[in-house]
Order: sequence, then structure tokens, then C-alpha cells
Amino acid sequence: MIDVIFDHPDFVVINKPIGVSVHKDDQAISFIQRLQQQLNEPQLYLVHRLDKITSGLLILAKNTDANRQLSSAFQQRKVDKFYIALTDKRPRKKQGLITGDMIRSRRGTWKLVRTNNNPAISQFFSYGCGGGLRLFLIKPYTGKTHQIRVALKSLGSPIIGDHLYYPNPDKNIDRSYLHAFALQFRYHDKLIQLHCMPTTGHLFSLDTIQQQLVQLTKPWILKWSKIKQNNKEAPS
Repeated sequence: MIDVIFDHPDFVVINKPIGVSVHKDDQAISFIQRLQQQLNEPQLYLVHRLDKITSGLLILAKNTDANRQLSSAFQQRKVDKFYIALTDKRPRKKQGLITGDMIRSRRGTWKLVRTNNNPAISQFFSYGCGGGLRLFLIKPYTGKTHQIRVALKSLGSPIIGDHLYYPNPDKNIDRSYLHAFALQFRYHDKLIQLHCMPTTGHLFSLDTIQQQLVQLTKPWILKWSKIKQNNKEAPS
């Protein structure tokens, strides 16, 4: 059974399980068909996508008009997305902006470079949680492939369990610790604000992590930067 976080007449928001692909392959088709059957919906449309290793909030439209409107909102960057991630490596900085162009690297990976022709832009806050763990709250302003994973790698703090970007990962880690945590957007002039706690992962269930997450369930109230359309930071 797939967890439904919010059910609207025009769309549904679910907690996508980790390990499920939503990238136009056979597994994605099977997943959507299973969700259609569960919700008794004749058709569902993926509005946006999450990496296979990422769990969390995913929007599916129930009709073509809603799909068009919501997809347009994502394309125009009118949807605020917030992710959480765990690392056990000390970052080079504990909060701020991460910007730079992304170029292809080896073995299907990407890397961040110092040029800013068409940069990936993310802002983050981080919180020490004891035991060498640090929780990141990240808001991506752009939507590049592997953007958050590459951004944290560039800080020297790759995500625990990320088989592509974490060097010599522990094979006993039970999941990749990246989760689509919250969304804020308007639909037909109504403000929608949602959050979703991770439901799997031993480290996410630790008391220190849970206590910090409870304090972050309204991430939109934090002081986030305003980014101009030319991708330069604007005064807050």
C-alpha cells in the first residue's frame, strides 16, 4: 500500500517509496498502474520526478488540465521543494548557497564546476545530530539531474547510502538517506503546504534526528534566499 499524503480532486501527493523508479521505464509504468488501482483512478500523470534512491513527496495529476497547470508551475519554479539528507562527513560550510554548472563525469555521475553559465543552485541549512551525523535541509532553486547529491558531494559531505557519490559506501547501510520532505505551491489560488516524514531507514528513526525533523516541518518559514531569473542571488 502506497502512503497518500494529500488527496485533492485534481491531484494526489504520495510518499514515494525508496527504490521505485519514476523515469519512464517499465517499473515506473507498473508503479503508476498499481497506484491507479489503489486509488480507483482511471489515469494518473507524473507531474515531476524523483531519483530512484529518493523517497518522499511526489505529485500525480488526475487529469490533463491539472497535469498541465502543475507541470507549468514546476517549470516556472513556482513550487518550493525541500529535501532532507544525512551525512557522516563534516561539510566545508554549515549553511549557505551552492552554485555552479554541472558537467558529466565518470560512471554516470555529475560534478559541480566553478563556472555559472547555466548553474545548479541550492540553498541549505545543516544541523549536528550527534554521533557524527549531520542533517541537511536543502532547497533546490533549479532542477538538474542529481543536483542535491552533487551539491552535497561538492561540500565534502556526500549522502549516506548514495552508491554513486559516497566513496566506499558501507554495504550494510539500509537505504540512501535522501528524502523529499516538503512542498509549498499554489493551486487555483489556494496555498498548499505539505510535509512528509521519512518512514524507512534506521538512521532517520534515531531520536536525535526525529527531534530535529519535528522542528523543520514548516521549512518555508526559514530565511531562504530569493533568486532572480538570471540565477543571481537577490537580497532577501
